[in-house]
Amino acid sequence: MTALGSGGPAGPAEDRTATGHVCGPHRGRGRLVGRTAEMGRIAAALAAARSGRGGALFVTGEPGVGKTRLATAALAEAAAADMVTARGRASTVGPPVPYRPLVEALLLLARAGLLPGPEELGGYGPVMAGLLSDSPGAADAPGTAYPAPSPLTVAETVLRLLTAVGRQRGCLLVLDDLHDADAGTLAVVEYLLDNIGHQPAVLLLVAGPTPRAAAELALRARQREAAETLDLAPLTHPDVRLLVAAELGVAPGEVCPELLHRAVTGSAGLPFVVKELVRDHAGRPAHHGDRTVAVPSTVADDIRRRTASLGPLGTRFLSTAALFGRRFPLPVLEHAMGVDHTALSEVLRAALASSLITPDGPGSQWYAFRYPLAAEVLLDDLGPGERARHARSAARSLAHLHPQLPGAWRAHAARLSEHAGEAREAVRLYCEAARWATDGTSPEHTPEQPSEQALELLTRAHRLLEPGTAPPELHATVLEMLLDAVARSARLDRLPAPPTVDQGIPAGRRAGIHARFSAIATLTGRPAEALRHLDTARSLLPGRPADGHSALVDLAAAHAELGRPAPDRLHTAARLARRALDAARAGGRPDVECGALLLLGQLGRHQDESAATAHFERARAIALAHRLPLPRAAADVQLAITAAGHDERPTRLEQARQAARRRGLLPPAHEAGFALALERIRRCAFDEARDGIGRGTAEASGLGLDRPLAMFRLADAVRYAHQGRRAEMSGALERLEPYLDAAPGLRSMSYGLARAFCSLLEERHDAAEQDLARALAYDTENPATGDFGRHGIAVLLGVLAGRMGRRHCSGLVDAGAGGTRWNRQFAGFAHAVLLGREGHREQATAVADEALAAAAPYPMARRLCMRLVARTAYEDGWGAPVEWLREAEEYFHASGHHQAAAAGRALLRGMGASVRQRRTGTEQVPPHLRRSGITVREFEVARLVAERISNKDIAGRLHISPRTVEKHVASVLQKTGHPNRGAFATAARDLVPPVPA
Repeated sequence: MTALGSGGPAGPAEDRTATGHVCGPHRGRGRLVGRTAEMGRIAAALAAARSGRGGALFVTGEPGVGKTRLATAALAEAAAADMVTARGRASTVGPPVPYRPLVEALLLLARAGLLPGPEELGGYGPVMAGLLSDSPGAADAPGTAYPAPSPLTVAETVLRLLTAVGRQRGCLLVLDDLHDADAGTLAVVEYLLDNIGHQPAVLLLVAGPTPRAAAELALRARQREAAETLDLAPLTHPDVRLLVAAELGVAPGEVCPELLHRAVTGSAGLPFVVKELVRDHAGRPAHHGDRTVAVPSTVADDIRRRTASLGPLGTRFLSTAALFGRRFPLPVLEHAMGVDHTALSEVLRAALASSLITPDGPGSQWYAFRYPLAAEVLLDDLGPGERARHARSAARSLAHLHPQLPGAWRAHAARLSEHAGEAREAVRLYCEAARWATDGTSPEHTPEQPSEQALELLTRAHRLLEPGTAPPELHATVLEMLLDAVARSARLDRLPAPPTVDQGIPAGRRAGIHARFSAIATLTGRPAEALRHLDTARSLLPGRPADGHSALVDLAAAHAELGRPAPDRLHTAARLARRALDAARAGGRPDVECGALLLLGQLGRHQDESAATAHFERARAIALAHRLPLPRAAADVQLAITAAGHDERPTRLEQARQAARRRGLLPPAHEAGFALALERIRRCAFDEARDGIGRGTAEASGLGLDRPLAMFRLADAVRYAHQGRRAEMSGALERLEPYLDAAPGLRSMSYGLARAFCSLLEERHDAAEQDLARALAYDTENPATGDFGRHGIAVLLGVLAGRMGRRHCSGLVDAGAGGTRWNRQFAGFAHAVLLGREGHREQATAVADEALAAAAPYPMARRLCMRLVARTAYEDGWGAPVEWLREAEEYFHASGHHQAAAAGRALLRGMGASVRQRRTGTEQVPPHLRRSGITVREFEVARLVAERISNKDIAGRLHISPRTVEKHVASVLQKTGHPNRGAFATAARDLVPPVPA
């Protein structure tokens, strides 16, 4: 008997999870990612087969997309349902074997003892025996011989065999690599497709796009509804991230950013390539400063094998195309190669069929390598002389077909000059191409963002700058442009080394370069490094000339001042920004002028919003006039932040964030993301806020951007605080603490925006006032550029407590932070309280109505205002305190803020209003106290007893009588078995909320 194995090693373009054949329990090599829908259809077919209704599914897709991996998962699914499974694979290795995959599956069943006896198949038993013998026409017994069976006879034999083995549990037969199958096997499969429907079996047929016979069989089966087709698409970017994490055995957020970037951009979503990249990366020692991930040998060998199958002309065609990178223009290649159009068309069709290249955009002008690693492999295989020769030929053709190199053609010309060994010309062209990518429009059909394009081009230019190969002025230009590109994209991994004296760069330009280094250090939250570069820059500019270089230094110094803990840092930053503005105008530096205007607007927004808006609009106009993408995006974001403080919905802010991201401008995108998160939190869109914060945190962490990371961590703490989730808020604040040095002003915001609001929702008003007091104290030490409640909630609480009066509210709602819609609700109610105390009841009611209108987008804050002012309004006879309390109590109860809801009910009772009974809230009581019979109200009292608060103060806090408190305390002591309140307080220390740091 011929003992057929697996038919040779698995092709490198497919991911084979099982070694050998699968029968019974199956085990995949790793998690199946991104194939939920396909597995759902397979599971449905398997369930139908177990009920006696068979079916067939074709699994198709390009090489490496995971067809075999899906088949392995299907075998595991069937085995888990106790179905019989068998698998066979066609192969071109070795001499041809008729019906190879079918025979392989039969041998597998025979080894497992699941093959029925010949008598069970009746007249088809000898056919099965013949298939399993050395020759299909061999003798079954001495003196007997059978002719080679026809494909129709073999097909009926296999059909009956499947019926027999699947009669009790159902059966799954997987036939892999059908594109390599012989004609007889395909004829059998076609017969099975037409007759499997009434059998307890599923056929899972795996076929690639070429040769065409198997693909045409799949098409015919789908057309006559004899089979479903699962055409596997490449993985999405999120799925690539999940697959990389699964292969490494880590959480998605822990994946190495360089590896993830390489997997996303280099694999085209093909699981085979992704997995090989991960395995190759894991098997290589880490080298400091090595930013690249090599092409795995398995992937490279697969690319070479498929390229070689195209012949010498095909190899030359793809090798020349690789000189252009991933995308290449066919007319330029045709002109450069100078070969017959018909011959080149045949090569093109063959390359497309092999899935090495794919059309890129409409028409037939542009093509692209299916994944960028293919271009890298082919380029590496070219010798230096051959590469230079092909590159010079392509460059001549490019110049002939596109004189003056308009638009994106400069980047291609630069790449060809680099391959031709013409370094200085390549650097010049790379710089021109980067300017076009930054200032102009992105090339059509390119997946890269403009900032990423420019960064890649300038990185290439910088790598070509060897000592003596370029004049100092060109060296300075490349450094300046590269640093600007790094600042736009926040890609610190592309940060070059600072210039040295021996490079001959003029002192003024060196000063500007160090100023750029300082600005990047400030942006990423490294204040000490920023100051070090500033010192160097200033030492290079003796006498402080009012020119473009000094303007850049002053602007960098102004930004660095914001990272310096000092009471006067905002005033100093504004002074430096104004000086930078004057020098920029004198020195003709519109980019610095925009930066200075933007900073002045941010520094003055909370004092004079109209003046700040004028600065932002002026910066935007200059940026538009001079085609400066980063200042324009930053101005759009700042104007959108201002608008979001007044609009019904922050739509403009989201649009500005998306626009910045589309161009790859991360600093303004992160600032917009932070502001948008706060707006969503205020509007109680907590899930949207969580998702945005999570994305921003992951990106900032992956890029090593401490300042944006601090902002997003603060937003996360605020999110928890506005939901009354103190434990989670405290955890978020602990995660924020190590990054506060990167943004000193955030500490006051952590008290005002997070801790104070959480305390208010817990009905701990004294703690909230202490939190706001600490926020004010920290702001005095290190003034914040963002609002932390000074002009809103702090004013309302101060007025209610009698510490603030008319002078604190005058003009508050007309300008600055007090004029935002968020703060107008608090300031408006504060004004209403003062009017009510002065006896102006109608005016107070009208002002309160205006405050409620301003509070419409903010569900939680609106009810909090109602709760806070209701007692005063009731006592002074204005507004609708009972209706307010009913609305607030209903909201707080539904949202789980039980202390605030209880306070509302207590106030309603005190006003003689009917109160709805609430019997929920037991989930707030710890399990061990619930088991002792402690009620919700008793637990509220017990928490305050644990804080060693007197009965009188507890009564005031919970708005109940001292006598009621005494009864609850006695009941708590009796139920918990403690002799006195002191013993209970000692034992119940865990009930006391943690004291804010």
